[in-house]
Amino acid sequence: MRASAADRERTIDVLKAAYMEGRLSKEEFDGRSAQVMAALTYGELTAIVADLPAGPVGPPALYHPPPGYYPAPQQPTNGLAAGSLVCALTGLFMPVLLIPGVIMGHVSREQIRKGNQRGDGMAVAGLVIGYLGAAFWALLIVIAATHG
Repeated sequence: MRASAADRERTIDVLKAAYMEGRLSKEEFDGRSAQVMAALTYGELTAIVADLPAGPVGPPALYHPPPGYYPAPQQPTNGLAAGSLVCALTGLFMPVLLIPGVIMGHVSREQIRKGNQRGDGMAVAGLVIGYLGAAFWALLIVIAATHG
């Protein structure tokens, strides 16, 4: 990770503290200070003070976006898409819920297309599971009726 000016200042503070405590000579302090100013990465700064009690320098400074910057708003997830998936999965054990799962899947896909919403994957999964579950239960009923 690239080092920032704040990272270099914190590293210099560690060197100053070590110099004031007598852990570094004047020559060592000057040499390490020059290394700090030439360092490009956070790892290089950490290596400069790794043998000192106050080092390493700590986590890198957090990025703060410039004033007036606003991230793009997240598109909402369609609730019917989630409902479709839940109904379809539950319908594998309670077949009556497969029909609402499939209906909600189709309705939610239409709403997602028109309203620029998220959740198309959940709607498709609800449709696929709903149709496969309905086919499974229909096949089970046919087998039970012919062998009964």
